[in-house]
Amino acid sequence: MKTLTVFTPTYNRAYCLHQCYNSLVAQTNQDFTWLIIDDGSTDDTKTLVEGWIADNKISIRYHYQNNQGMHGGHNAAYRLIDTELNVCIDSDDFMPPEAVQHIISFWNSTPKKDTIAGFIGLDAYKDGTIIGQRLPKQGTETTLEALHNIHKVTGDKKLVLRTAVVKQYPPYPIFPNERFVPLGTLYLLIDQDYTLLCLNEVLCVVEYMEDGSSRNIIKQYYRHPKGFQYARRLYLKHSRFFKVRVKNAIHYISHSIQLRDANCIRKSPKPLLTVAMIPFGILLHLYVLHINKLKK
Repeated sequence: MKTLTVFTPTYNRAYCLHQCYNSLVAQTNQDFTWLIIDDGSTDDTKTLVEGWIADNKISIRYHYQNNQGMHGGHNAAYRLIDTELNVCIDSDDFMPPEAVQHIISFWNSTPKKDTIAGFIGLDAYKDGTIIGQRLPKQGTETTLEALHNIHKVTGDKKLVLRTAVVKQYPPYPIFPNERFVPLGTLYLLIDQDYTLLCLNEVLCVVEYMEDGSSRNIIKQYYRHPKGFQYARRLYLKHSRFFKVRVKNAIHYISHSIQLRDANCIRKSPKPLLTVAMIPFGILLHLYVLHINKLKK
């Protein structure tokens, strides 16, 4: 069995998926399987992938499901993965040629495999510029929250997780008529029980597409209030950092107003903080409404 699963949730991305495929064919270490989660694509993704499977250049698994959104794609991947490690490479991103080798080598040299959730690597732009800052010293043990709030590291990073750890936690909830739950909610839950090791190597080259969620976050707030409300409630309950709880209380109020959730204060893990943030939550709600009217 392979050591690593590289999984890619995709929806109507046949026009750019070849970039990820070509990068995986070019890996210097082939100790991985590529798991493609086709989240209801209506383009020629299936035909494209079937051709790659027939070429037999790399190990590929293909799974089709009705559209559930990015988090639904992750749910399917975590359900299907049977390798020791996994990493998500989005459909518009790709891996440098040495990325899998860096992952396998670092994992094989890690002495305390059973006590960590995995490790954190770097993302970079196509010109080689690191997104945000580099990580603390190689092998530093941290949680994802501590990385951002204590070490002050910004920018997207790449998580390589132990599959046995991921399977300990519940799947992302699926809300009717919504297609988005922040992926960080799972990582927050993992932070409560495990740490991650820092790997200062570029594992993923990122291209932010115009149709990607990272470029349309205010629109996402408006379209998926239940998913975001769920996330805010988890951060209010579990975050170890006061400023994070404050930010999420503000957003929680905004989403709750949109949902007309009269019981939001009672359901909040931090009711006093939530009440204190009501004025700011109202302002955020008005801003979200304004921005989405401009984008229509």
